[in-house]
Amino acid sequence: MNRYPILDRVNSPQDVKNLNRRDLKEFCSEVREFLVEHVSKTGGHLASNLGVVELTTALHRVFDTPWDSIIWDVGHQCYTHKIITGRKDRFDTLRQPEGLSGFPKPDESPHDAFVAGHSSTSISAAYAISRANQMSQSNSHAIAVIGDGAFTGGMAYEALNNAGRSRSNLIIVLNHNAMSIGRNVGAFARYLSAIRLQPGYLRLKDHTETVLDHIPLVGKPVKRVVQGSKTALKNVLYHSTFFEEMGFTYIGPVDGHDLKALEKAFTQAKLLQRPVFVHVETTKGKGYEFAEKNPLVYHGISKFDVETGNPDLPEEDSFSVVFGNYLTRLADCDDKICAITAAMKQGTGLTPFCSKHRNRFFDVGIAEQHAVTFAAGLASKGYVPVFAVYATFLQRAYDQILHDAAIERLHVVLAIDRAGLVGDDGETHQGVYDVSYLTSIPGVTVYSPSTNEELEAQLYKAVYETKGVAAVRYPRGCDKKVYRAEDPKADYVFLAEGGQNLAVSYGRIFHDLYAANEEGRFGALLKLNKLNPLPDELIEKIASYESIVFFEEVEQNGSIGEHLLLLLSQIGWKGRYRAVSLPNGFFKQGKVPQMLREYRLDKDGMMEILREEWENR
Repeated sequence: MNRYPILDRVNSPQDVKNLNRRDLKEFCSEVREFLVEHVSKTGGHLASNLGVVELTTALHRVFDTPWDSIIWDVGHQCYTHKIITGRKDRFDTLRQPEGLSGFPKPDESPHDAFVAGHSSTSISAAYAISRANQMSQSNSHAIAVIGDGAFTGGMAYEALNNAGRSRSNLIIVLNHNAMSIGRNVGAFARYLSAIRLQPGYLRLKDHTETVLDHIPLVGKPVKRVVQGSKTALKNVLYHSTFFEEMGFTYIGPVDGHDLKALEKAFTQAKLLQRPVFVHVETTKGKGYEFAEKNPLVYHGISKFDVETGNPDLPEEDSFSVVFGNYLTRLADCDDKICAITAAMKQGTGLTPFCSKHRNRFFDVGIAEQHAVTFAAGLASKGYVPVFAVYATFLQRAYDQILHDAAIERLHVVLAIDRAGLVGDDGETHQGVYDVSYLTSIPGVTVYSPSTNEELEAQLYKAVYETKGVAAVRYPRGCDKKVYRAEDPKADYVFLAEGGQNLAVSYGRIFHDLYAANEEGRFGALLKLNKLNPLPDELIEKIASYESIVFFEEVEQNGSIGEHLLLLLSQIGWKGRYRAVSLPNGFFKQGKVPQMLREYRLDKDGMMEILREEWENR
């Protein structure tokens, strides 16, 4: 028996347009079953995608991609879009090497209008596309689909402010599910909740206009005046929203799981030929009981059992958990320590801190720039703020680190989670650039622990023994427990000293280098815990070796290996030097162990390189 009789008939947006009303409900049900089946095998962003099945279906029934452009904010909710646009037969490759990306990718399909992996960017991109369409004399539409969580990021408001007074064919669809990754915070979330409590807004507006249309002679002129007015009359009749004050025609709230209502709203928006804001209410995790009850766990999940749910929770000794528990213990004894997250409380291990020290815990929403400057403000008043953030998201706050914290020499601690390759999420999420951009800023100290003990010791140093901006970077996952440090607080450690050959590394991959050297007995080892700045006495000691091989899991441009070579050259060192890092560029999705093997940064790869350098010469 065919499990997906309706879904199997859909291989393009036109096929969705051809479905009759009777089949549409079954189509959405089959899409949800299909998503649960496939994501349970590959992992992925499940809850967000289950919530937008009807929304996506309605968009493709009303608009015509790629003529019309749909821009997905963050992008991890684009799975139904990928199914509808002819990629369902490749869904077993989702987030796998050489497979489908978990995010929109224009080079994967012409139906993907814009790359998206970070939040709050869709309105800017969609507005630009709408203006480009105007300049090209095209009447196509640009549709930004943005969640209420992304509205905690300031870039969304910058774009709203810029776009609202235009006359472009821009439609913003607010996917309101009261969640980002965790539950949303802040005034905007409360404002949307207030609108939710007034579901009669659109009905009142339609009714008012219908009444005016039927008043002889004066009705239609009054309607035109009211529609264009910014006076109290409009507020009285329509209860004008924030979005209308910004220049948008507001439609909503609309039930995000009612296809007929969605199609009506999108058709109305399409006909207006001006900026429109469509407020859609959805349920994150819709249709799969486990995801509906716990959308946070099923936001991004690894493989799971469909029948039981069987979510993989963070490992008890993961670096994130170790960090969060230790910071909480420090804060137990020090009321100056504060913790900051950008909508990632659970992901960064800060749940215990929030529970015990709620008055010193700050979730600023998806607003990394604000988080850093907020931290700088706390530091200016004598507090010790620790901002826990994924490496890929900290990129967004480069200016604030430089301008608001480093220049002022303020003591801000950056706890950088997911440093290094992260694998499945691909180009937009790899944490391999932080070393380059952090070491480009004067006065920033960077630590990189390899073990749980080192993480705690170096976090302590960052909090109590380091001036200015201090960053502690650590990878996703757990301590490999291959190398154990005698002195976890040491800035650097030499092992197996002597001879003329020296291998250098730090962070996660040092475990592999240590194992490789133990097996092959190639030469001396240097483990760096403090990456920046490197002390003068260390450079002098390194210069005593004739051959150096440096391994690191970051992009080559701006790497510590590059910095070290420059410092050695400045003191006249003339030895043989080889830096083994990730090539300059972007890195597609893949499994981390396989990616490390590809770039010869696992144990076997390092052994091969050390033999090339030291045994075969």
